[in-house]
Amino acid sequence: MASQELNQALWNAADVMRGSMSADEYKNYLLGLVFYKYLSDRQLYAVVDNLEDRKPASLDEAQDIYAAAKSGEDWEDLVGELTESYGFAIAPEYTFTALYREINDHAFTTDHLRQAMRDIEQGGEAINGHKPYEDLFEDFDIDSKSLGTTPAKRNDMLSSVMKELAHLDFTKYGSDALGDAYEYLIGQFAAGSGKKAGEFYTPQAVSTLITRIVTEGRRSKPAFSIYDPCMGSGSLLLQARNFMDEDVRKNIQFFGQELSHTTYNLARMNMILHNVPFQYQHFRNGDTLGPDWPTEELTNYDAVCMNPPYSQKWSADKGFLTDPRFQHYERLAPKSAADFAFLLHGFYHLRTDGTMGIVLPHGVLFRGAAEGTIRQHLLEDGSIYAVIGLPAGIFFNTGIPTCVIILKKEREDRDMLFIDASKEFRKDKARNFMDPEHIDKIVQAYDKRQDIDKFAHLASFDEIKENDYNLNIPRYVDTFEPEPPVDLDTVFKELADLDKKEADLNKKLNDTFAELGLTWKL
Repeated sequence: MASQELNQALWNAADVMRGSMSADEYKNYLLGLVFYKYLSDRQLYAVVDNLEDRKPASLDEAQDIYAAAKSGEDWEDLVGELTESYGFAIAPEYTFTALYREINDHAFTTDHLRQAMRDIEQGGEAINGHKPYEDLFEDFDIDSKSLGTTPAKRNDMLSSVMKELAHLDFTKYGSDALGDAYEYLIGQFAAGSGKKAGEFYTPQAVSTLITRIVTEGRRSKPAFSIYDPCMGSGSLLLQARNFMDEDVRKNIQFFGQELSHTTYNLARMNMILHNVPFQYQHFRNGDTLGPDWPTEELTNYDAVCMNPPYSQKWSADKGFLTDPRFQHYERLAPKSAADFAFLLHGFYHLRTDGTMGIVLPHGVLFRGAAEGTIRQHLLEDGSIYAVIGLPAGIFFNTGIPTCVIILKKEREDRDMLFIDASKEFRKDKARNFMDPEHIDKIVQAYDKRQDIDKFAHLASFDEIKENDYNLNIPRYVDTFEPEPPVDLDTVFKELADLDKKEADLNKKLNDTFAELGLTWKL
């Protein structure tokens, strides 16, 4: 099945729930079931490979072999092999295929699905401080009234969704194809989630732009590390793999933090479906604007990428003035807008030779008071390397224009590149989209780092200082298009021609009126 057909098949499964709950709710159920089926399918194939050293003809055949093995003398060895290889061993009666058979036999109950997910969560030895699948289905609320007001209705709803997924054999797809399909679903859910979409999804075009820039010059570096302190579903982190050399992309160390527990688990599933080994996943469910993390592991990274919530309120507690992340900048981000708090947190965890990219609203470029003081310190240090103005309407959760700020450490120069990419988009209905050619144009301008008429300007530090450290892009990139000159002689001639045509028309109408016996004239 081609990737487009796989995407459509998965999206069709969402139709079962679409009429009864919001996209923000049903995404958790569909993505959870897709993930559960992926783990189940993979294990069934591993059973046949282990017992008979071959691939099964189908999931049904694999299920029969697995069920028969439970009463065999090699059962304990088989469970041990599965646990060692996959971190868990789903009992034969709790595989997705087994539950689908129950559905067809009208014997399925949601308690069986609950037990299957519990078995997965409890499997495996701890890696990076927790079990690989620990609490992964915690937000899959089988008893939610959103699924149905009675147990029978909830049973019917989940059965209907599972029927839509049952004909898909997820072992037939490579990790990239299935992972991309999962990303497709996340993007579709974001499109229907309104403002909540910003909690878990960064549009792929923006992810591509940022990761192309932050990985530049480091794509062959062994043990490359990347950190997203507001990782959402992990899509921004995963995008970095597309720009690394083949031997490097398999060994990227991913670090991320996410406040929402539901979204944190979504990121973990996303990583597993993209075949990222557990030992390369370093994630935490926590508040980036609270005590610093990470502190015990590697704390500085080759790249930092962020799309934090815009102008979010935070405590701005005075104690943060002695926090290493913020103490150099004299002031704290205001309580009403934590934008610079997020920026400084990420920048603190950047290696001295690394690159950081963060998406923020334009207000951070020119607002005064504490934000002006922080911005001035960053500019005096040469930390802000470039600002890229993005088109409005490219995010699901906001229509305001945003910008990407690129930061580097320990630069000798303090010049700064401005790129006005506000017109680099394709309009489609109510939203704007950045296509590959738009991204290429921006990256090429970023690489050249020189003036491009009406698009880019390399400003000296003196120029920035003269503008009182105000980084409002129109101050540096003039995109004004003059009105074409007006030929007055031509205009007067056209007016005269119109007057003559009007007089001729009036005469014809008056003649018509006269023929009709009317005395009224124009």
